[in-house]
Amino acid sequence: MSISEATIREIVEKVVKQSLITRENADFKKVKDPSGILSVSCDTVQTEPFKGAQGVSLKDIVSLEESPRMGAGIMEVDHTSFEWTLTYDEFDYIIEGTLEIEIDGRVVTGHAGDIIFIPKNSHIHFQSPDKARFAYFVYPADWQS
Repeated sequence: MSISEATIREIVEKVVKQSLITRENADFKKVKDPSGILSVSCDTVQTEPFKGAQGVSLKDIVSLEESPRMGAGIMEVDHTSFEWTLTYDEFDYIIEGTLEIEIDGRVVTGHAGDIIFIPKNSHIHFQSPDKARFAYFVYPADWQS
């Protein structure tokens, strides 16, 4: 019995599409629909230390291939402060703790459930008197360049 090339192609396409639907790794759980829609379980995201900033860790949750225009990730700031100049626009959704954004001697404070917008070219200090965990959304996506 032989299997047609069309049948093999159909089986391979189904396997490939199914493998793209759910991505679970040591970092976090991400579900990707074939349409490109993504769903990330934020509580599964394990952040990694951010170079040059003690008490700060983060993890991008979308790649440039998945979202070439907007970036997103999870950041934690643990009883610390660090200086940063944004070369992009950023929204921060505070998941837990207290996030403070210091700019020009003033402090904007956000608590769990709050959203903070930081415009491009702002020179700030990210800080927290406790341990803040927040989701960040940036435009453009390639914030590290």
